[in-house]
Amino acid sequence: MAITRETILAALDRVAVPGGTLVSRDLIRALTVEGGNVRFVIEAPSAEQARMMEPLRAHTQALLEALPGVTGVSVVLTAHEGKAPSLKLGRHPTPDQGPQAVPGVARIIAIGSGKGGVGKSTVSSNLAVALARKGRRVGLLDADIYGPSQPRMMGVSKRPASPDGKTIIPLQAHGVTMMSMGLMVKEEEAIVWRGPMLMGALQQMLGQVAWGELDVLLVDLPPGTGDVAMTLCQRTQLAGAIVVSTPQDVALLDARKALDMFKRLGTPVLGLIENMSVFICPNCNHPSHIFGRGGVAAEASRLSVPFLGELPLDLSVRLAGDAGTPAAAGEGAVADAYARLAAQLVADGVA
Repeated sequence: MAITRETILAALDRVAVPGGTLVSRDLIRALTVEGGNVRFVIEAPSAEQARMMEPLRAHTQALLEALPGVTGVSVVLTAHEGKAPSLKLGRHPTPDQGPQAVPGVARIIAIGSGKGGVGKSTVSSNLAVALARKGRRVGLLDADIYGPSQPRMMGVSKRPASPDGKTIIPLQAHGVTMMSMGLMVKEEEAIVWRGPMLMGALQQMLGQVAWGELDVLLVDLPPGTGDVAMTLCQRTQLAGAIVVSTPQDVALLDARKALDMFKRLGTPVLGLIENMSVFICPNCNHPSHIFGRGGVAAEASRLSVPFLGELPLDLSVRLAGDAGTPAAAGEGAVADAYARLAAQLVADGVA
């Protein structure tokens, strides 16, 4: 009998702790299921409570070891108040050693745009959730270090734990493993860094985060063609990049710059997505192409790059993102659009 992540979570949801269960209290971190091997972290609210929870840890391990199909269990206790990850201001990147893989991650896909405001981060979070709903093991790295928005969009705010001051335990949300610089600083606090600090932080978030076993890691890049995008392409083994644009001419002008950057850096472009393609009036159901029509598809055809599809402009996307539950996690036309996009990427072997 094959053991699944859902089976493990269901078992953990029966382990009682004060105020609920291990799952309902959101105490489980970095859960990975590889064949019959299960690994995860129980994050206690404090170091003192972590010491008191040792009997519970042992009970939980024994409970899972008794499940059919489980061949090994590793349960680690840590505390939310433990050592802070060593993402210290001013750290410079390590010497260039050529493109590096991220252990346990099968594919890394950059999601970029030539300009801000085209919905790149919204597409990243919703696509991550849609892929997770298709059964993929998905990670999401918010590499927009100056303007991280994924914590709000994914509905997480806890500071990641670090049992040893080096390894960073990422957070889980909507079936996605995620990490963002926005989890390391206060929401209103600006990150005032020069290029080398950005590159060092990106390397740390890729190399020090315990991503576990992932089918795909989506990297939400900052807009434009600056240091972070260049560092990712030059120092990480990427499966490729997806470029997001709206249909309007101004957005396409900048999308071409992003495409040219990926070409110069030798990163395959997996396709273009047209976001905010059409708005359906909620009163009369009349479709309006506010930003133009078909511009991204035409650009993809001109450049012989795959066109991955259109995503609508819908109020529910904004409301869902602000509320911390991406629209792709629900039902309706928007969720269906992301489900089709995810299914296409899976069928094409991209994700």
